[in-house]
Amino acid sequence: MELELEHMRSILDEAIVETRSTPLENRPRLPPHSPKQAESGYREGSQPNAGYLFGSQPGPLRDGLNFFGAALAVCRIIGAKVSTAGRATGYSSAIPAWRRRIEERIAKARALIGRLICFRSGNNRPRIVRTVRMAFAGTNVSLSQPDITQKLTERIDDLKQRIAAWGKRIRRYTERSTRFNQNRLFQSDQKRLYESLERPMVSGTGPAPNQADTVAFWRGLWSEQVNHSEGPWTEVVASQCVGITPMDPVIITPDDVAEAVRRAPNWKKSGA
Repeated sequence: MELELEHMRSILDEAIVETRSTPLENRPRLPPHSPKQAESGYREGSQPNAGYLFGSQPGPLRDGLNFFGAALAVCRIIGAKVSTAGRATGYSSAIPAWRRRIEERIAKARALIGRLICFRSGNNRPRIVRTVRMAFAGTNVSLSQPDITQKLTERIDDLKQRIAAWGKRIRRYTERSTRFNQNRLFQSDQKRLYESLERPMVSGTGPAPNQADTVAFWRGLWSEQVNHSEGPWTEVVASQCVGITPMDPVIITPDDVAEAVRRAPNWKKSGA
């Protein structure tokens, strides 16, 4: 009995360590019952064992990760089926069947376009001719008719339009899926969302700018006095604004800045 309990305890420790070191989207999927039901059922089925296994855990299962790890350990001990594919592999990263079918159609259409172009350019190999005949199967088009070149061009254009339509369908799905995942990630972990949106820094391949030239350029814009010739409309606007009381100057103190920063939510950029 002691060996069995030690074995179950090692399973529990491994499950908790695995849970803490694995991102949420890659954790294994538990059976339909909730972690609370799994832990409660195991306590009722073997109260002494459950007290030995779970009682000595730090903050006995009050931590959500410990709770999930305990449920995972229970499922493994009782032999319940646990998916090892992970949530991301089973859902977000999996390619839907309809998308695979569309991609297969696009690949076949592109291969057919290539053979039609070969036949139009004079390639009369048996395999090419057989493919062209299959492309026009069910129509009144004959490969020996005078306007076969025009028919081939029309067929190629039709296939290109279908490929474009299929591509737009996949693009719309990808954009919608990206927006959905970003909105869900914004609600759960804003830091990870902003990190995923950061673009990698691209360093220039050309020579570095000369410091003296850079200073001279900006000094010519900001340091030299420039006399601007204003139009007559400025005098009209100035005369109309004579009776307006100027606004009191706004003085921003360090306390005001500290209060504004304290009230701002996390990951809020300056000026927004």
